Amino acid sequence: MKNFLSMIAIAMPMFLGAQTAFHNFGEVKLHSDASVGFHTDLVNDGNLDNNNEGIAGFYSDNEIRSISGANRAVFNDVEIDVINDIELYTSLGVTNDLSFINGKVFTSRDNSNTSLDFINHNVYAGEDDQRHVDGYVSVTGSSTFSFPIGDDNSLRPMILTTQGTASTFKGAYFAINPNNTPYDYDTTQKQIFIDNVSNTEFWDLDGDVETRITLTWDNNSDISNISSNVNLLRVVGWSESEGKWIDLGRTGVNGDVGTGQITSNAFTPNDFTVITIGSEFSNNSLDNVNLIFTPNGDPTNETLIFEGLEQYNGNSLTIFNRWGNVVYEAIDYKNNWRGESTGRATINKKNDLPVGTYFYSLDIDTDNGSKTQRGWVYIHR
Repeated sequence: MKNFLSMIAIAMPMFLGAQTAFHNFGEVKLHSDASVGFHTDLVNDGNLDNNNEGIAGFYSDNEIRSISGANRAVFNDVEIDVINDIELYTSLGVTNDLSFINGKVFTSRDNSNTSLDFINHNVYAGEDDQRHVDGYVSVTGSSTFSFPIGDDNSLRPMILTTQGTASTFKGAYFAINPNNTPYDYDTTQKQIFIDNVSNTEFWDLDGDVETRITLTWDNNSDISNISSNVNLLRVVGWSESEGKWIDLGRTGVNGDVGTGQITSNAFTPNDFTVITIGSEFSNNSLDNVNLIFTPNGDPTNETLIFEGLEQYNGNSLTIFNRWGNVVYEAIDYKNNWRGESTGRATINKKNDLPVGTYFYSLDIDTDNGSKTQRGWVYIHR
């Protein structure tokens, strides 16, 4: 058994309600053989930095523990054995290992600046539905990392892929309908190839480096309400600037409607307010979508755009005039048609087509076969 120095009310105690707290105003340094046990709250207004070694533990059988103060407290190894949980009012940093023994770690969901920070992408153990971070976790490093995050009594990790360079990401899980106030991430506002978006949960992921992310689901996720076929699931992100859900793709999926996980294509987290699980349309069920674009030389709406098309393996586009003649064809269309005629039956190729209504057929290649979307497009110059 470890020999702990118990911080019950030593050095400079202060009172928080009826509890005492260890209040650090100066500099505390833990060496490699140091073992410190906090059986009280910690207030850090001094220096507890990432040069600490040894182990620090937080313990209580019946009280809520808290960490607060002006500065982040950083320890090497950390044990959390607080049956009634520990609350962070300032961030707690871990440079080596963390052990979840009892209780959850709570951070504010309204302020992502306070978090449990894994500073060197190192390991943790013991996480489950009763032992995880209910709030924000940050990680700095380049290795694969699974965020030990959840909401209430549900652990719902998301997993970062290996990074090319050391990077910092921060995330939290919300078991909340994204349509609900104050969030209002309207799941009916989405790109045309997205069929459904989860109305039970979402994740917040922050970071300015492109990455892939793996999201998990369980029975509480109600995946069957999104799609009965997990191979149609997609990762989607809410774009505040566009006011809609954007398709972030799928590079892998496994599991069933009860439990599983899905990995996105590469994206930059800070481009999206939150992310969650959505689905693509099943074969032969794409809605007819009618489009308008204005290739008139101004900076906006110059080309025919199918939002999210770049997330799919390939495509072919054919556009007809009202007599059924092909006026444009493309393999692997790049959202770059400006309304010019290039069809086989066109006499003056590359000439701008006149204002009017045309009809399109778009074949999309997916992991589950080809899908076709049809509709009309109006050219307005």
